[in-house]
Amino acid sequence: MSIGIVYSRASLGVEAPRVRVEVFLSGGLPSFSVSGMAETAVRESKDRVRGALINSGFRFPQERITVSLGPADMPKSGGRFDLAIALGILVAMRSVPQKALEDFEVYGELALDGELRHVSALLPAALRARDAGHVMLVPSSSAGEAAFAHDGVYAAKTLSEVTAHLTGHSLITAAPRTAVGKAVRTHAELAEVRGQARPKRALEIAAAGGHNLLLSGPPGTGKSLLARCLPGLLPVLSEDDALETLAIESVLEHHPALAAWRQRPFRSPHHTASAPALVGGGSGPRPGEISRAHNGVLFLDELPEFSRHVLEVLREPMETGVISVSRVNAQVDFPARFQLVAAMNPCPCGYLGDSLGQCRCSGDRVANYRARISGPLLDRIDLKVDVPRPKASLFRGTTREESSAAVRQRVEAARTRQLERQGVVNARLSAKATEQHCPLDDGSWQLLEHAADALGLSARGMHRTTRVARTLADLQAVDDIEASHVAEALSFREQ
Repeated sequence: MSIGIVYSRASLGVEAPRVRVEVFLSGGLPSFSVSGMAETAVRESKDRVRGALINSGFRFPQERITVSLGPADMPKSGGRFDLAIALGILVAMRSVPQKALEDFEVYGELALDGELRHVSALLPAALRARDAGHVMLVPSSSAGEAAFAHDGVYAAKTLSEVTAHLTGHSLITAAPRTAVGKAVRTHAELAEVRGQARPKRALEIAAAGGHNLLLSGPPGTGKSLLARCLPGLLPVLSEDDALETLAIESVLEHHPALAAWRQRPFRSPHHTASAPALVGGGSGPRPGEISRAHNGVLFLDELPEFSRHVLEVLREPMETGVISVSRVNAQVDFPARFQLVAAMNPCPCGYLGDSLGQCRCSGDRVANYRARISGPLLDRIDLKVDVPRPKASLFRGTTREESSAAVRQRVEAARTRQLERQGVVNARLSAKATEQHCPLDDGSWQLLEHAADALGLSARGMHRTTRVARTLADLQAVDDIEASHVAEALSFREQ
């Protein structure tokens, strides 16, 4: 009787909890059993492992084989444990020394001929293995993804190459760290937007403080173009944040171009999207659009056309930056720290208040249209601005507009002030931190209190207005919030 122990990691959302693969060979009639909440693909590994071992030149043990995947109460899925199970059998047979696997975490699906196949969602595992100081053994087809985050990645094409390395007959060299170029910006350019000084001002404030933004105006006035300019005003992602965002794409098996990996994501789901499409779901479960917008921008065009139920699911992640998806066997938390930008028409026909005067909507129709968006959701949007129809004369000649790069310099300077002062952007301050880092003088308090009574601002609305005022002060590079900052913040609070 003998036992082999190999370590791997499961895929549970964007988490990668460690799994201890124990293989026990004992007397009795030949059998092969897998325990530990193993789903169908894991239980079927016995056939793949048997074929891979035999076709790689190893004897398959004619004994009772028991495979335990621990912890036993955590679900395991996919073929990622095939290689670990095969190596566990070889360790138990004394064909591979146990000591050779002490520092390794092993991943790989086996073909019947012993070839190692690609493993999905490997980047989260690489991040956790790096933090734990462990070396990874992965299929060659997955090495590039793992090497995004980890220097200690060893890649092989077949089971035979793996065993040759572990027994010291033919060593595998560590895969080089995946090379990435300088971030290339591909977002819309702010200079393409003619006029619209006030919406551009709101866009700059939103970028500087991480605030949510609602653009309202007739069709064709540039609302979508303005929204698509926002990622170009934001600083590029740090390496850690970029890897965190890329880990979400790894779970979905989407791999962006290396040159764009530090760009902030911009997600724009159609208004017919369901709640699971936004928050995530499935048997996996898998992340949805709001998680794919993590560290970036979620743009909801035609906001009132979204189902009210769909919009309501945004409220919790807008506050917490996390979305929880519950299933029978597990609850998975996905990161969802996004910046919301929404666009809408002022009425069902779209022309209320337009200079062309084409609107024929009744007051009841307009009220019903706007009532599709709940008050609590609107209360979480810091900046609301009208986008009027630009004058035709602006499109004649070569009017020079300010570029995204020029605005981004001011945004980066304002964000640097915020991070040095409080460690997060202003929009992510808690109520207590808002009181600490956004103090108001008597005049500013009187203005805010009067506006709160007149406009019916909630406590959340007052805090959010104060944070916007703090961002305005940061854009001016001043330490104290002045009454003028509060007044401008209030002007963006109500449409």
